[in-house]
Amino acid sequence: MSEVGPVSADVIVVGAGPGGSTTASYLASRGLEVALLEKSAFPRQKVCGDGLTPRAVKQLMKLGVDTSEEAGWARNKGLRIYGGRTEPFELPWPELSEFPPYGLVRARESFDQTLANHAVASGAKLYENTQVVAPIINPRTDRITGVVSKDGRRFTAPVVVAADGNSSRLATSMGIGKRVDRPMGVAVRAYYNSPRTHDDYMESWLELWDGKPGESNLLPGYGWIFALGDGTVNVGLGTVRSKPGPANVNYREMFSRWMENTPDEWGFRPENQVGPVLGAALPMSFNRQPAYQRGLVLVGDAAGMVSPFNGEGIPYAMEAGEMAADAISDAYFRGYGTPSAELALRGYPTRLKSEWGGYFRLGQVFVSLIEHPQVMHVCTKYGLPRPTLMRFTMKLLSHLYDTRQGDWMDMVLTTLTKVAPSA
Repeated sequence: MSEVGPVSADVIVVGAGPGGSTTASYLASRGLEVALLEKSAFPRQKVCGDGLTPRAVKQLMKLGVDTSEEAGWARNKGLRIYGGRTEPFELPWPELSEFPPYGLVRARESFDQTLANHAVASGAKLYENTQVVAPIINPRTDRITGVVSKDGRRFTAPVVVAADGNSSRLATSMGIGKRVDRPMGVAVRAYYNSPRTHDDYMESWLELWDGKPGESNLLPGYGWIFALGDGTVNVGLGTVRSKPGPANVNYREMFSRWMENTPDEWGFRPENQVGPVLGAALPMSFNRQPAYQRGLVLVGDAAGMVSPFNGEGIPYAMEAGEMAADAISDAYFRGYGTPSAELALRGYPTRLKSEWGGYFRLGQVFVSLIEHPQVMHVCTKYGLPRPTLMRFTMKLLSHLYDTRQGDWMDMVLTTLTKVAPSA
């Protein structure tokens, strides 16, 4: 939608991805006027594996999104892992009190539109084709009071949410830069028409070989195959490094070499490819801080909220969206501009670090160990065949464990994340 002249709101949310739309949904449902700005128009492409673990499913349930098969979602019951031997390991999602025992798959093109539509249904106003180019700064208070779009429109609000992705032009223009001591991942993916489209397990390849498995060279990354149930599958690979910088890796070539060595009957060949191979950066472990400063709240990739353990970002963006909405609505009802409101907003980054700081710090250690293919090979060869160790590792890597009344594995993982210093 478009309006003539300046637009004022209680909150401006820049970026209608999972984090931005979730933030807008919660804020609008609490009675705040929300302007949700999206630089492109829906539907639009995003680079993603499209696989949602039970952690992400929980956030969709909390929002009240219809996740039935009739609504276009493909449900899965666990993770199939290749590594250490020819036959894969199949691990069901853990039975937990805090998370549902199933995952979902849906293409980001329709997933993001679903969440944006939900925000609109909650009361937010969506402005598509609205690319934000600069913040509006109050010279007296040095706080952000709005944004200017590329076509010259002005949007004003006492609080602005930057949910504008890894590059986050808005955060950068406010002087909030990236940290160089945080991991950075890269992912590439493509869609294929494939007979594997109805697989009810999400698939993870912990070893990628450039030829015959066990008799060729290990590639520095991990792969995935996620069935969408609509005739297609999402196939991709990711790599991660303990610190950002040039990796001297041709990711598309690496992807092609992996595809060439998959079975012909899977259909992962150029003639079955749907659309191009696309890549994107994965900012991890709070690589842009602070998450709140001078009226600007960061959510999702803009703040580096991607797990170093598995490259997953959607559940953290959505959880952060709810936490940001809690802080912003609290500040709104306390009275924007008051010291009490500022205390509410400053509580947001504190809560983030309390929730995930220790887990992300453990992830940084994990990345420093497995970024070398040889180390990953040893781990998969000797670790995967041990069922108890594998279940423990799955809970750790997927961030799925009960923090209150779980089993011994859950208690160990909860303790580890609490004693680890925050990222």
